[in-house]
Amino acid sequence: MKKNILAGLGMAALLAAPAAAADLGYRAPAAPAAYAPAPVFTWTGFYIGANAGYGWGEADFSPDIDGFIGGLQAGYNWQGAGPLVLGVETDIQYADVSSSVFTLDYFGTLRARLGFAVDQFLLYGTGGLAYGRGTYEVIGLSNDKNHIGWTVGAGAEYAIDNNWSVKGEYLYVDLGEENYATFGGRRDVGMTTNIVRAGVNYRF
Repeated sequence: MKKNILAGLGMAALLAAPAAAADLGYRAPAAPAAYAPAPVFTWTGFYIGANAGYGWGEADFSPDIDGFIGGLQAGYNWQGAGPLVLGVETDIQYADVSSSVFTLDYFGTLRARLGFAVDQFLLYGTGGLAYGRGTYEVIGLSNDKNHIGWTVGAGAEYAIDNNWSVKGEYLYVDLGEENYATFGGRRDVGMTTNIVRAGVNYRF
């Protein structure tokens, strides 16, 4: 009887050994990764960029002026928890906005921006200081003058990703009057122009 009992215990041990070995090799499934919400897009930060476009307008004692513009811009945006975006931007532009007697050689602006953002799309209004240089030439007498005035406009910008964005913008620029010499006497020449331009920004 003892032999039968011992034989039964030995058989049970042999049958249990593979099951125990199988238990030792089993690994519990890994815990699921914690959920990470997608980062919220923000317009906050510095940026630099370039633009090109077209300008047309009027200068006193001159036919209408028009021509190419192109330049660089830089600025900073701040966006809180809501959709409002506040910013400041400065730009400097090469210009060939001209007629047969008057040429806007270059201009620049320093402007505030106020925008409304819908995720990566931004609509904004802008306005501030404008300055530039004009050249007036009649019958061979040419002289240059620096102008200062103001500008106002609006635009739209779309962020392609966290760094790059593209924009379109309209500005009305009034550079006031300056006194130019001519063979017929001095003339107060005022100048206004409309600017449409497209640009690209790199955002830090």
